[in-house]
Amino acid sequence: MHDHDHHQGLRADLDTMLSRPASRRQSLRWLLLGAASLPVAGCGGSGADGNYGITTSTSTGTGTGSTTGGTTVACTVIPEETAGPYPGDGSNRNASGVANALALSGIVRGDIRASVAGAAGVAEGIPLTIRLQLVNVAAGCAPAAGAAVYLWHCTREGGYSMYSNGIVNENYLRGVQEADSQGNLSFTTIFPGCYDGRVPHVHFEVYPSLAKAGSAAGKIRTSQFTFPMATLNEAYAASGYGSSAANLARVSYGSDMVFSDGFSLQMASVSGNAVQGYVVTLTVGVSL
Repeated sequence: MHDHDHHQGLRADLDTMLSRPASRRQSLRWLLLGAASLPVAGCGGSGADGNYGITTSTSTGTGTGSTTGGTTVACTVIPEETAGPYPGDGSNRNASGVANALALSGIVRGDIRASVAGAAGVAEGIPLTIRLQLVNVAAGCAPAAGAAVYLWHCTREGGYSMYSNGIVNENYLRGVQEADSQGNLSFTTIFPGCYDGRVPHVHFEVYPSLAKAGSAAGKIRTSQFTFPMATLNEAYAASGYGSSAANLARVSYGSDMVFSDGFSLQMASVSGNAVQGYVVTLTVGVSL
């Protein structure tokens, strides 16, 4: 079942944020989108999921820069973005009540393709390894050892576990990892699909420690990252991603509600292919 059959997607995100006080970054994003973007059909319009209010804030930090893995990166806090309607971090509800994957037994894991805590579903799709390095901008981009990331994304069909019809009782494609002494952590997952109205993306929240990653109240940053267009076009030619190819043809970074005002700190580097799988890497600056 395709996600645009049962979740509210772009319009839900827009309606949620337009009901909140606008930050400077959000206001710029909406101006760039323009009124022409508003009629875009959401992913599922009248689906069973509710309108979930997610607040965001914006702050930035700069430093001198850091060399990581042979590549010089700006020492800058990654932009704050909306968590969207489907965070599963205890900040909103699904059809069964408060949705908090962070409270589930087994949610701290590297491989997020299967559900945990008694649910038995497994997400299918192109293998994807996500490698993040967390750096502390407040300390000159030294590795943020011991910080934690909660990461989630949609299925290849565009649905979100814990929320979308048919997979409300699943919790796959969600997981938590703690950064090692070099700030590194990784997830094994599947390449996400593209649902109508959004450029493909992965959500994540950063927590100062694993101990504080029990609910959204402990997070210090919420953001998203995306993929190069060449990678997206290649991936969506694979079996199972037919609807994603059609949806991708109708969106662009410039029209996207999150990436329209820039994505230089949110564009993952990619290696691999659609047959053997992809590896994506991204340096994530936070202020601890």
